[in-house]
Order: sequence, then structure tokens, then C-alpha cells
Amino acid sequence: MGKMRVASAELRRKVVPADAAAALIPAGANVGMSGFTGAGYPKAVPLALARRISEATAAGTPFRVSVWTGASTAPELDGALAEADGIELRLPYQSDPVSRRKINAGLMEYIDVHLSHVAQLVWEGFLGHLDVALVEVSGITEDGRLVPSSSVGNNKTWIDQAERVIVEVNSWQSTELEGLHDIYYGTALPPHRVPIPLARPGDRIGTPYLVCPPEKIAAVVETDRPDRNSPFTEPDDASRRIAGHLLEFLEHEVARGRLPANLLPLQSGVGNVANAVLNGLGAGPFENLTAYTEVIQDGMLGLLRSGTLSVASATAFSLSPVAAEEINANAAAYRDRIVLRPQEISNHPEVVRRLGVLAMNGIIEADLYGNINSTHLMGSQIQNGIGGSGDFARNAYISFFLTPSTAKAGAISSIVPMVSHVDHTEHDVHVLVTEQGLADLRGLAPRRRARQIIDRCAHPDYRPLLEDYHQRALAESPGKHTPHLIGEALGWHERYLATGSMRA
Repeated sequence: MGKMRVASAELRRKVVPADAAAALIPAGANVGMSGFTGAGYPKAVPLALARRISEATAAGTPFRVSVWTGASTAPELDGALAEADGIELRLPYQSDPVSRRKINAGLMEYIDVHLSHVAQLVWEGFLGHLDVALVEVSGITEDGRLVPSSSVGNNKTWIDQAERVIVEVNSWQSTELEGLHDIYYGTALPPHRVPIPLARPGDRIGTPYLVCPPEKIAAVVETDRPDRNSPFTEPDDASRRIAGHLLEFLEHEVARGRLPANLLPLQSGVGNVANAVLNGLGAGPFENLTAYTEVIQDGMLGLLRSGTLSVASATAFSLSPVAAEEINANAAAYRDRIVLRPQEISNHPEVVRRLGVLAMNGIIEADLYGNINSTHLMGSQIQNGIGGSGDFARNAYISFFLTPSTAKAGAISSIVPMVSHVDHTEHDVHVLVTEQGLADLRGLAPRRRARQIIDRCAHPDYRPLLEDYHQRALAESPGKHTPHLIGEALGWHERYLATGSMRA
């Protein structure tokens, strides 16, 4: 690609300011935007669009669009458009506080979707016509191919399906990202599907570029702005203990012959607990690990740097500012060990199951029988969304869910009689881990699962309350498969809302 970021002479003629590009997005449009966990999202045009929306609204002409992305983005996109009251519908995942507030207030519609399902929904037309694709890239080759930036997400689908495409070329992104990506163009809808020829996490089955007919590109905007990611906090005692329990379990599984010495491909959700587990793996006995996941975060980058991890496949980076600088400075050194794919491939259920992924994801709460709530506070308020956890958990070789046993300085128990919202049913939950211990739920009937969860995962402050609930449920419904006291199953949540604590 060379130093010139827009090497195509034809597309250089389409370079315009961000305001001019934003003017190409009409009110009521469905807009597919790049971005996944704060990486690779457009930085200039969304801000210009937010200004345009604010001006139109002030003039008495409401102006809203629907925003489809890969996952969460950043304040320049989600935050700015939500603050301008410019988002009618958002999907499939968000983490912006302004958006969250408006969604929970009923001022913005939100569809929480499994990340692997989004592309298919768009191709099937269930979400309506995609009017505009707004995609960040790190460069455009002389023959017009698009070099993806720090995320891939749903960009292939947006470009294929949109009526017109706006490209942001971000010179902050390293030119050495070229060659890191693997864009697979072999997907199709039934009955025309064929097997995805991916047998190992590091396999490359596509092209390093996104392809778009030049005539479809309506505008090119040049930017030079960093991805905005937050630094991870240092692992606290609870995170380190969770990591310790998990690592001990993995060593035990290897010793029993149920896992190979280099484990199986790892998947890790985003967050401080997951990052602590990855750091723990770096200090453990395992070598030549692989990852088939959706994001590469600091802990995984550290494993690649040390050589503990030989290859990592994902759809995006999710890095602290320091780690992002490292990738930008040394992307070429990682090119043979990192593959960034479309999320319909990185999260593909069949591939996840075939590779035998070890899936590790965080939660909000779990109940006595192993049902998991990972999205809603007190049953009704969306936090972020299910993201890719369902794609991996349902199809994993071993599905781990990790959480501190309490929240809000002990006022909330993460282990409750019944979860207030279900994202992952007991059928998809193999291992539950808190700083208190690890409950291996595989092969256990519901009452035995409850015993493991109470004894091993619950905080001591709440263990007697859980024991009391469980024993009374057993006594009052001895013939029931999963005994519950329906009248008080959600009583802990009611108590918290009334008093500020789940404690009796």
C-alpha cells in the first residue's frame, strides 16, 4: 500500500470533509457502522452527523437514524449520536452510558442480538434495507481494495448490503495492519451453504482486504484519530483468586486426560476478570496455547508477546492505550500470529463447536441451578448486551462463567435463588467460578448443582440465606425437578430495590 493511505486515483477524487460525507446520510436511514469494542469505528463522520442532527432538531425538524454496528463503539459515535437524540434503533451491542440511559428510559429502541446472527439477519432482510455503510479502514490500495483497521466486525456485510458506502481512512492506524486480516467471502444463506474450511485457529481462508465496487463508494474521509479504549485496572484479590481456581481446574483436566497439555483454543470475554485469567495463564505451566475468540485484549497480547500463545484469531482488538500503541508500532511482528476475521466467522457456532473452544465469560448473576443473567440489572435495566457470550457458551467444549461473588460492596449477591433475567440457561453452563471457589456442574442433576453452587461459589455472608431458601424449597416441593418458592424467588431483588441491600 505504501505511505499514501488512499492509493487509488479514482477514490482520491472522492475525498471530502466529514460534514460533506455526513450530508449523504438522510433522516430515517439505516446505517451500518464499523466498530467493535472501541476499535476500528469511524471517528469523524458520526460527530459531523451528530452536529447536523442537533441543528435540525433545534430548527424543529427531528432527525434520527438507526445504527447497526459490530459491537460497542466509543463516545465519538454512540455517545455523540445518543446525546443528540439521533438514534432511533441500536443493535446489536452497546456499552455507552448515554445510550444505556436512553434505552432504559424508553427513548431509544435496542435489539440485543447474538453477534454471530447479525449478518444473517441483514442478508435475510429482517432488519430492513441498509441505506449507508460507514466503515473505517487503514488504507485503500491502488486497485481500490480496502485495508481493514483494528476491527472487522460486520464490515463485509455492511459494504455488500448497503446502497452507498462512506469510507473513513484513518492514518492513526498502522500501515503494517495490511495482511493481518482474513475476510472470508464464502458464506451464503440456506440452501446454498457449504462447510467453512477452517480447521485450526490460525487458518487463513479468505483475503486480507474488504472489496467494494468503486462506484458504490460515495465519499472518502481522511482522519488521524486514535481508537478510544479504557485501560484495564490491575487485577484485584477477587480476580486473582478466580484466575487461580480456573487455572487449577485446567491443570486437573489435563492431568485427568480430558484436555491436551496445550489445552484447546481459548475464548475470553472482555473485562478485568477475564484479563486477570489471561495474565494467570502466562504464569502457569501451559505452552503453545491458541485462541479462537472475538477480541484480543491486553492479557492475550501479553501471552503472544511471551510466546505462551502461538496464534490468536478474533474479530477485533480491545486494548488499553498502551497496548494499542504497541500494536501500532509492531503490527508486522504479530502478522503471522494474529488473524482478524468477520464476526460471523470469529463467532460462528459450528466452528466454535468443531474446534472445541474453552469459553470464559463474565456475568451479572447466577442462580442455584446454574442459569445465568449477563445483561440486565434487577431484571429490567439493560447493562450492555449479550455480545458473543451466547455464541461461544452454547457451543463450547467447556463453558466457564466467572464473577466475583458480590457486588456493590457486598450489598448484592451474584448468586441468587433465581436470576432476574436469563441469557444462558443451565443447559449451557458447565463451570461457575467466583473468588470463593469453582463449581463443576457437568453431569449433575439440578439439586446437586444447587449444592455445588451454594457450597463453592456463594459468599459466606449469603450462603446461609441460600441454604435456607433451598432447604425450604425442597421441603415444600419435594416432587419438583427444580424446587423453587415462586412467591419469593425474586425476593432478594425486591429487597435490594427497597432497601439498597440483598441482605435480610
